Amino acid sequence: MVLLNAIQGILTIVIMISIGYVLTEKKWFNEETSKSFAKLVTNVSLPALMVSDIMGNFTKGKLMNLSKGLIAPFLSIAACYIIAIAVSKILKVQKSRQGTFQSMFFNSNTIFIGLPVNIALFGEKSVPYVLLYYIANTTFFWTLGVYCISKDAPGEHGGILSKTTIKRIISPPLLGFIIAIILVLLKIELPLFIMNTCKYLGNLTTPLSMIFIGISIHSVKLKELKIDKDVIGVLLGRFLVCPLIMIIILILIPIPKLMKDVFIMQSAMPVMTNAPIIAKVYGADSKYAAVMVTLSTVLSMITIPIFMVIMS
Repeated sequence: MVLLNAIQGILTIVIMISIGYVLTEKKWFNEETSKSFAKLVTNVSLPALMVSDIMGNFTKGKLMNLSKGLIAPFLSIAACYIIAIAVSKILKVQKSRQGTFQSMFFNSNTIFIGLPVNIALFGEKSVPYVLLYYIANTTFFWTLGVYCISKDAPGEHGGILSKTTIKRIISPPLLGFIIAIILVLLKIELPLFIMNTCKYLGNLTTPLSMIFIGISIHSVKLKELKIDKDVIGVLLGRFLVCPLIMIIILILIPIPKLMKDVFIMQSAMPVMTNAPIIAKVYGADSKYAAVMVTLSTVLSMITIPIFMVIMS
């Protein structure tokens, strides 16, 4: 039953991606539609999701109590970021997708797949730890992850502390995340109608992102779809390197067993679904990112059961 629940969560995502693909084939969607979806997700639904998720699931007390547990995911993701840079150089990943490769290597799908998988495996008591990893993952994705992807865009690029880079990193989703954390820490509650609005808008994120990926995959010709080193490198990062790094760090950091188990599962999730959206917004290789989300999600139907057997 646990295994079936996890696989059903993955199938849901695959079906939504397929709907995007089929409707594009039927001429419902096109390149302009995908651009509109990318803007809508990045500028409207994702910021709303950040506010809804953080303020709906955390209080100041919860954040303070769980804050010690943030050390492990932050250290793990930081280490994987450094490894991602090294691997991209060793594999000589195409210059035009090097940053996207790095971002997908060290960031995982912690909510859309990670949350249902962990609930299926460990029950509702795992949710606070899932969200803890989500905070670390989100922080890295909307800072270093976005910075990496933005470097793939044509044109001049400054250093990570340059004015241009900071403008790129300070995105609406990151601002939504920061504002939500500040409001929680200050114990400020938003009116119910605002929270409901954020919840409804935030709920658009997953379906729109999946349909966007389906549209992007439709534009990839089968001849262009190659299982090369750029693809294999990301898959190894997601399903082998990142979980191993997390296991090593957890040997050194004493935390409750359930928290350890959740962190290991979270580190082994597929590519973050927002990667193609951000790649599209910045003019990077969104097709490559969309293919990687799909491949890693489908492959996770094999890897997640393996991890579940090991963890249980």
